[in-house]
Amino acid sequence: MSLKYDISVVVPLFNEDESLPELHKWIVKVMQENNFSYEVVFIDDGSKDKSWSVVEELNRKDANVKGIKFQRNYGKSAALQKGFEAAKGDVVITMDADLQDSPDEIPELYRMIMEDDFDLVSGWKKKRFDPITKTIPTKLYNWAARRITGIYLHDFNCGLKAYKNVVVKSIEVYGDMHRYIPALAKYSGFTNIGEKVVQHQARKYGVTKFGLNRFLNGPLDLLSVAFIGKFAKKPMHFFGALGMLMFVIGFGVSFYLTIDKLFIDTHGIKLSDRTEFYIALTAMILGTQFFLAGFIAELIGRSSSQRNTYLVEKSIDVG
Repeated sequence: MSLKYDISVVVPLFNEDESLPELHKWIVKVMQENNFSYEVVFIDDGSKDKSWSVVEELNRKDANVKGIKFQRNYGKSAALQKGFEAAKGDVVITMDADLQDSPDEIPELYRMIMEDDFDLVSGWKKKRFDPITKTIPTKLYNWAARRITGIYLHDFNCGLKAYKNVVVKSIEVYGDMHRYIPALAKYSGFTNIGEKVVQHQARKYGVTKFGLNRFLNGPLDLLSVAFIGKFAKKPMHFFGALGMLMFVIGFGVSFYLTIDKLFIDTHGIKLSDRTEFYIALTAMILGTQFFLAGFIAELIGRSSSQRNTYLVEKSIDVG
C-alpha cells in the first residue's frame, strides 16, 4: 500500500544543482516545525549539470525525497505533469527550484486548501525582484489571461501554488500550459480558486530560464487553453457553426444572383463576370471545409490516445 502524506512538494528543475541542498533544507525545516508528513518530488528536466547527483544524495539522507529524471529536456509543463502523477499528498504544493519561492508560505497555503476549502491557491508575487524584461511581459500576459479566462488572478505564472490532490489528478498539463493551470482547473470543474500574496526573492544561484520565445508562445498558449477549455469535447460546435454560417451566407448570395439573372437583370451580364459570384463561391467552399474540419476533429478527439508520454531515464522511490 502506498503512503499518504499531508503535503507533496513538487519541484521541477533544470540546471539548479547549486540551489537544491539549500531548498531541501528549508523545506524540511518548515515541515518539521509544523509536524507535516510530506514528500518532496524533484523532477529533473534533462539537466546538464550535477542536479540529478544532488537529488540522489538528498534521497540517501532523507527518505522523503523522491526523484524523476527525464532523458532529455521536455519543458516545465512535462515536469509538472509527471510530478502531479507521482504526488500522494492531500495537498500538492508546486515551487520553483531557484530559491525565489519561499517554503515559509507552505503552512498558510496548506491551511487555505484544507480549512478554507479552496481547490487551488495561486501565489501572487506582489513585490518582484525580476528584471524589467521579465516583469513587463508578465503583466501583459496576466492582463490578457484575466480577460480571456474570467479568472481574476494577479499572477497566473507564479510557480508557487497549492492544489487539492484531486485537482492535479484531473488536469493534463502539456506543451507550455503550465502558465495557465488555473484555467485548466476551472475548465475541469474546479472553480474555487484563491490567491495569496507570497514572498519573492532575488535569484541566488544560476541564471533565469526566461527566454524570448515566451513573447510568442505566451499569447498562443493562452488562446489554445481558452479554445480547448470551451471546445475540446465539442469541436463541431465551433467549426461546424462557423462552417454553416459561411455556407449559408455564400448560398444566400448565390441564390440572390441566380434570381437576379433570371428575372431582373436586363443587361445580359454573365454570372462569371460578377465579383459577388466569386465571393459567394469562396464562402461556400470555406464553409464546407470548416464543417469537415469540425467533423474530423470530433473523430480525432474520440479516438486519440494519451499525449503525455515522456522518456524517464531514472527515478527514485516513485511508485
